[in-house]
Amino acid sequence: MAANSDITPDFDAVVIGAGFAGLGMLRRLREELGMSIQVYEAGAGVGGTWYWNRYPGARCDSESYVYCFSFSKELLQDWNWSGKYPEQPEILSYLNHVADRFDLRRNIQFNTRVTSAKFLEDTNHWQIETDQGDRVTARFLITGIGCISAGNVPEITGLDSFEGDWYHTGSWPHEEVDFDGKRVAVIGTGSSGVQAIPVIAEQAKRLTVFQRTPQYTIPARHETVDRRFIEEEVKPNYDDIWEKARWSKSGFPVDASERSALEVTAEERLETYEAFWAKGGAGFTYGTFEDIRTDRRANDTASEFIRSKIREIVKDPETVERLLPTDHPFGSKRALIDTNYFETYNRENVELVDIRHSPIQEITPKGIRTEDEEFEFDIIVFATGFDAMTGSFFRMDIRGRNDLTLKEKWSEGPKTYLGLQVAGFPNMFMITGPGSPSVLSNMPVAIEQHIEWVSDFIEFLSERSIKTAEADLDAETVWVSHVNEIAEPTMFMLANSWYLGANIPGKPRVFMPYAGGIGTYREKCNEVADNGYEGFIFGSASRKRPSLTASQGTG
Repeated sequence: MAANSDITPDFDAVVIGAGFAGLGMLRRLREELGMSIQVYEAGAGVGGTWYWNRYPGARCDSESYVYCFSFSKELLQDWNWSGKYPEQPEILSYLNHVADRFDLRRNIQFNTRVTSAKFLEDTNHWQIETDQGDRVTARFLITGIGCISAGNVPEITGLDSFEGDWYHTGSWPHEEVDFDGKRVAVIGTGSSGVQAIPVIAEQAKRLTVFQRTPQYTIPARHETVDRRFIEEEVKPNYDDIWEKARWSKSGFPVDASERSALEVTAEERLETYEAFWAKGGAGFTYGTFEDIRTDRRANDTASEFIRSKIREIVKDPETVERLLPTDHPFGSKRALIDTNYFETYNRENVELVDIRHSPIQEITPKGIRTEDEEFEFDIIVFATGFDAMTGSFFRMDIRGRNDLTLKEKWSEGPKTYLGLQVAGFPNMFMITGPGSPSVLSNMPVAIEQHIEWVSDFIEFLSERSIKTAEADLDAETVWVSHVNEIAEPTMFMLANSWYLGANIPGKPRVFMPYAGGIGTYREKCNEVADNGYEGFIFGSASRKRPSLTASQGTG
C-alpha cells in the first residue's frame, strides 16, 4: 500500500520528556524551524532527572558553569550558580527558569506518560498514545527520556511486608523525609548512595549501609563559587570555554593529560595524584595521566593511591577492608566524587555491612535479614541505581516497521546508528541514546550536540521534501561494532557495571555508551552530515520490507 502523504499529522514532532533534552529540543524546533511541537512529561513539572532525584545530598558532578545550556549568551551571562557542584534544588530552579524565560510550558503536557508509539506505514506518521487517553500523530518522534531514569528496585523477598517506609533515590517524595531519631538502612553505594549516605548519617539515630561493591571516589572539594572567577574568567570567555568543552573527550573545558603514569618517577606520580586529590572533582580521571584509562599497569598506580587514601581516612581496620575496592580497576565503573563519604564511616552511628559475604535473604516486617544477622529499621532507602540506557524505552510499547517492537529489536542488547536512530524505526530520534557518549560525558554538552544535529537533519529533510529517514541496517551494524571496538581496550570492560547492564538480572551484557570521547563522536556525526547523511535511507512513500526478526533487527 502506498503511503498517503496528503494526510497532515497533528504535530510536526512529539517530544517525550521535559528535562534538559526535551526543553532544548522543544525550543530549537519551535523557535528555529517553526515546527508544531507537543511535549509529554510524566512529572508534574520540568526537570527530568532533577525533578525526580530529590534524595538527600543529590548534587551534580559536573562543575556548574558548564552544566547548563549554551544556546543563549544572555542566559549564560544572567544566571549565577551558588556553588562549584550545584545541588538538585538549584538545577531544578535553573530548568524552571529556562522554561519560563523561553515560554516553553505552553507546549508541554505534564502528568502524562507515553504508553505507546507506533509507526504507521500508510501515512509515514507516528501514532502516540498516553495514559491520559491522548492519541495523536506526528511526523517525527523524539525521545528525551534520559539514560538513567528508570529506577531499579531489586526483587527482594518480603518487601511488601515491611512495616516501615521505603524509598528509591530515583523517585524521591517531594515532601521532606524525616530521618531524625530513625533507624535507617541504605542499600547500595553507587552515585546516589555515596551522595545520600553522609547526609542521612547526620540525621539518623543509626544508619546501616548495605554494600555490594566498594567504590573508588574522589573528594568533590565543593565550595562556594569564587564570584571573581565567574565574572572575570568564565563569563567573558564563554565562547572559548564552550568550544573547548564541545571538542574535549569528556565535555569539560579541561586539558586531558597526555603523560603516562609509567614514564614518570614514583615521586612525580605521587605528587601528581596528591595535587589532583587536593583539587578534587572529575579532573583526577582526565588530568593526571592519560594511560590510567587504558593500561592496567598504569591504572593500578591510581587505584592503589585511592586505596591508600581510604586507609588514611577510615579509622576502623575491619571497615577499611570492606571499603577497599580490589575486584575492579579505578574508572571501570562510573567515576564518583563525594563529600565526606569515607569520613562518614568514622561516625559511631554508622555501620557497614558487606552483602557480598553476607547476602540479604529477605526483608522482614521489622527490617532486613542477611545470611548472618537480622536488623530492625524504620526506613529503607534503595540507592540501587537504574535500568540504564534501555529501561526507559522499554516502559513504552514502541513499534517500527512491520510492527517490530523496540524491545524485540534490542533483545540481544541495544543496537543504534550513532546512538541517534534505529534501523526499522523511521523518523524516530533519540537524544543521548545507547551508542552515544551520553553518560560518559558532561550531559548538557552531549545533549546539545544531539539537539543541534537532529534539528539540522530535520531541516535537511524538510528542505528536500523527504518524508522519512531511517538508519540503514548495515550502517547500524558497523556502528555497533565500532562502539564495542572502542570500549574493548578500556577499563570499562573490567567491571560488572550498569554500563554493561550488569545490575539488571537477565539483561544482555553489552557495553552501551560510546567511549571514544565527545569530541571524536562530534567529528563522526559531522562527517555523516557532510556526506549527505550517509548511513540513512530516505523515502517518500511506504516500502514494505521483509520482516525484521529479532535476530535480524539486532544486527
